[in-house]
Amino acid sequence: VQLQASGGGLVQAGESLRLSCAASGRTVSMYRMGWFRQAPGKERVFIAAVDWSGRGTFGEDSVKGRFTISRDRANNMVYLQMNSLKPDDTAVYLCAASLVATTQWRQYDFWGQGTQVTVSS
Repeated sequence: VQLQASGGGLVQAGESLRLSCAASGRTVSMYRMGWFRQAPGKERVFIAAVDWSGRGTFGEDSVKGRFTISRDRANNMVYLQMNSLKPDDTAVYLCAASLVATTQWRQYDFWGQGTQVTVSS
């Protein structure tokens, strides 16, 4: 499975971004797709994941109600819609694939390269 994340950028607080993760590989539809973020000097944090049926789960309380995860199975795409962005959302955002339902980054099998999101105040 290969993953490629895109859509990051520099925005002002209150604005929105949509991150995309393009997945490829014969078995990609079997995987649960997740988004993580990692700020400089901090641990990698689980944001959200979506299973093969499109059901999403969220990690941090700080993103609930602002972020939405979705999956386009036909095109092997996963999206993270981020609204009402805050400076604390600044991080590298990474998409990942796992066969199990987990929030632990070490249990994800495949990773994209990450996309930088910077939110200015």
